Amino acid sequence: MTHIAIDESDVYFMLPIVEAFIRGYCFFRLVKPFMISEIMPQTTGDIESVDAYSLTKKKRLFWVGGAYFFIMLLLYIIPLQMKVLTAYGIGSLIMFFAICLADRRNYRQKAFLVVVFFSLNWLSAAIAEILYDNFYSFAENTRYMKCHPEMYLPLYAGLCICYMALEFILTCAGIWQILRVYKNKGEDMENKELVMLSLPSFIGIMAYDIMQNYRIFYILKVGKNKDSYDSFSLLFYGASVIMIVVVVVLYQDIRAKQEENQQTELLAMQVESIRHHMEQVESLYQNIRSIRHDMTNHILTLERLYEEHDGEEAKIYGRRLQAELIQMTGGAESGNPVTDVILREFDKKARKQGVSFRSEFHYPVNCDMDVFDISVILNNALQNAIENTGKGEEKQISVVSYRRNNAYIIEICNSFSGTIQWNAESRLPVTSKEKKDGHGYGLANIRRVAGKYAGDIDIALKKGEFCLCIMLMIE
Repeated sequence: MTHIAIDESDVYFMLPIVEAFIRGYCFFRLVKPFMISEIMPQTTGDIESVDAYSLTKKKRLFWVGGAYFFIMLLLYIIPLQMKVLTAYGIGSLIMFFAICLADRRNYRQKAFLVVVFFSLNWLSAAIAEILYDNFYSFAENTRYMKCHPEMYLPLYAGLCICYMALEFILTCAGIWQILRVYKNKGEDMENKELVMLSLPSFIGIMAYDIMQNYRIFYILKVGKNKDSYDSFSLLFYGASVIMIVVVVVLYQDIRAKQEENQQTELLAMQVESIRHHMEQVESLYQNIRSIRHDMTNHILTLERLYEEHDGEEAKIYGRRLQAELIQMTGGAESGNPVTDVILREFDKKARKQGVSFRSEFHYPVNCDMDVFDISVILNNALQNAIENTGKGEEKQISVVSYRRNNAYIIEICNSFSGTIQWNAESRLPVTSKEKKDGHGYGLANIRRVAGKYAGDIDIALKKGEFCLCIMLMIE
């Protein structure tokens, strides 16, 4: 029996170590997608550096998970006069500061991750503990165990393994559900969102502490706990875990509807912009008809001037006529009246801001491409370009289009000297409530349009320029 007691103490000593390792791994799995999809600062280079940045983040996350394991192990080794739940709460607080040091942004989101992990893990451990205690109590009172006392050690070790496996499975199941439904992991949350998402976790932990104290009290006083109390506790702990996940699901549904409404509003604005451009096209056609009506008179005037050998006056008259034609038609010759109007409008906006505007855009011919889609691309891309030309002396915007077999490519570049933050999930610049650098606005819509034509977009920063390349596959 002495030998068995020593072996049982060894198992008891190893249990918190293995449990700390499991919790460190689970914590790593929870925070990894959120921190890998964090936005990354970048001033030079191109979007491919996001991969290298993500690799660096993964290495940091590995040490964050290891740090959680060592902190929990340290709190176990050092005898502290405090409850286990309090000790693990202190460890979680330390880990909050650790992940904030590893990635100094989205602090509210990180606080949510720490709170929800603390709650999920302890509720899962509580479920596993109740099942462990009841099964062990049942097994040790069987006739077989009373006749085979040497089997107490395998029973204890086996149930400890089952306890840790169940805790691991339940924790991972809750983490998997949260990661599955939580979208936009790179975005921070507001204070009210943090309170709403963390409240079920706080309620679950406080209720667990109260119910656990009553459970220990009954066991110490009576020798065992009431079966009905354990059944009720299991239901409550399970419902608490479900409530934590459900609140996250509802929150994500609300966010999805908000984004859908924003997309609808943006689409309505673009439709209104296209209607405005159509009105300008009609006005342009009226000007052209007016010019055609007067063209005969202009030609007769030029003929008379040449007949009278007044060549100098004819040249002056011709230049004035040419200037009037350019002014009336807008000077843009892209091959489509709608894109002509868009380019002319942004040319005027650029000149007002002292920005040089160069256009070599040509609308694709002999294809079934919708002019509405091209207008969405030009409107969003040129609006971003004008808003972000920088503050240097040479501010410029260029628009170029060309074909390579069945690939139609549009390149829009603008001078840029600021800092861009990339989202590693979408691989697009980010525009947040706190940081409105503008380049992230509308790029998702441009990518969506490109996707309709089996294409995509590419972004590069080179020589003080922000270059957006859109490729569309056309028949």
